[in-house]
Formats: sequence, C-alpha cells, structure tokens
Amino acid sequence: MGYLSENVIPGEHGKIFGTNAKEPKDLEKIMEALNEIEGIKKLNLDTSVHPFEITILTSKMVEIRKIEEVVNHLGFHVIPKGYFDF
Repeated sequence: MGYLSENVIPGEHGKIFGTNAKEPKDLEKIMEALNEIEGIKKLNLDTSVHPFEITILTSKMVEIRKIEEVVNHLGFHVIPKGYFDF
C-alpha cells in the first residue's frame, strides 16, 4: 500500500467512497459521524448511483483507515474507489 491508497489528501478532487447504507437515516448518521473527523471539510452524497457514493474533501491528510473505522462502528462499510476520480 502507498501514500495515495492509504490517505485522503487535501485538495479539490477529494476521494469517493461507496457505501452499503441504503436508508436515509443511516446515511445521515454516517455523514454526521464523518463530519466529526478532524480534517474533513466537505462531504457530498450521491444517491443517483448504486451503491451510494460519498465524496470526501479534506483540509489536511486523513487516513482512510480512520474513515472506515468510524463508519464500521455504525454497522456499515465504506470502500474507497480508485486513486483519483475526475
């Protein structure tokens, strides 16, 4: 594993994650929990694709492992998609 595959780096491109959550209340819980992680500055939820996708933009480096742990604690999963999604 490398630097790019283990972290969300700051910038305007962000990192896209797929999630297995389906219910609006579950997605809301995930978004609230992710907002509590230091360094996350913006979250975008895309429900027009399946599985639903969350784009995470950061103001500093955030470990993907930390993001996964926060969501796993809620009983759901997030899986990063590729290195850069333009």
